[in-house]
Amino acid sequence: MLGLGMQEVLVIALIVLLLFGGKKIPELMKGLGKGVKSFKDGMKEEDAAPDSSKERGKDE
Repeated sequence: MLGLGMQEVLVIALIVLLLFGGKKIPELMKGLGKGVKSFKDGMKEEDAAPDSSKERGKDE
């Protein structure tokens, strides 16, 4: 439905570059990467936690 062509992507990239500047973009991407990694680690912990609580319930 909403297809972005090459021209639209370039315009968006140019606007982002103008708003944040060339030096800020790598810092923003680094922070975004850390956030995604933290989220994935949290999801892995969440997946492991319910299994251990189910096992405890069987022992009681």
